[in-house]
Amino acid sequence: MTPADYDYLRKFLKERSGLDLSADKQYLVESRLLPLARKASLPGIPDLVLKIRNGDGRLATDVVEAMTTNETFFYRDKIPFDHLRDTILPELIQARAARRSLRIWSAASSTGQEPYSIAMCVKEMGSALAGWRIEIVATDLSQEVLEKSKAGVYSQFEVQRGLPIQHLVKYFAQTGELWQLNADIRAMVQFRQLNLLQDFSHLGTFDVIFCRNVLIYFDQDTKAVIFERMAKAMEADGTLLLGAAESVVGLTDAFRPIADRRGLYELNPARSGRPMGGLMPQPLKVAAAR
Repeated sequence: MTPADYDYLRKFLKERSGLDLSADKQYLVESRLLPLARKASLPGIPDLVLKIRNGDGRLATDVVEAMTTNETFFYRDKIPFDHLRDTILPELIQARAARRSLRIWSAASSTGQEPYSIAMCVKEMGSALAGWRIEIVATDLSQEVLEKSKAGVYSQFEVQRGLPIQHLVKYFAQTGELWQLNADIRAMVQFRQLNLLQDFSHLGTFDVIFCRNVLIYFDQDTKAVIFERMAKAMEADGTLLLGAAESVVGLTDAFRPIADRRGLYELNPARSGRPMGGLMPQPLKVAAAR
């Protein structure tokens, strides 16, 4: 791959997905795209770049998906899900007692482990949420990983990473060497294709937003814009959960850290004139393609 090809791919990926590759990540691009070039019967990455430049939309989509498919696993980092179970959901159950509905967004949901972990947390609340309308919306840029997510089928390796054994027994059925989530858990999650660089106001407003381990790949300006738009997509008393290496500090004053809850953020009251918990959910529409 020539320096010119790499520069083109860096600009292309940032424009299409927000992925901000540094100058020393050429090895990563080659490791992800060489198999894609071979699959497309192309001699190498320069030929792949040429086809993208000439308008091959399908190949362009494949390149974005190959570069933005990231690692995930059930109950990743554990602490955010402890907060969801022990503090966030109990507080929302009190705050939303009149309307009896909750909306949770898993942004950049990858192959589904995060939104399904959220669904299992909700399920574990039992009778406290009986009769409530619970919407869990999971979005990702990649249609390929969304299809895997919808199936809810995982390997032995995938279910061994972070998933408590009691939840494996309770919520999964084994088929050969694979495990499939029970239909009732799968039905709790709505999957939508969405590029975070594009408008997402059509998704409506949420009580909880998980946006974990994706913004680390974006530049500072892009992060700031996404935070501002997420602030508009969150209820006045909602909660934003970020990854361990992510923060709003120095990027936006729309959110502020929640004391004693690492990785959790709330809207800055100085920036929000909305009534606490006062916004009703908007109807979902199909998310726009990239």
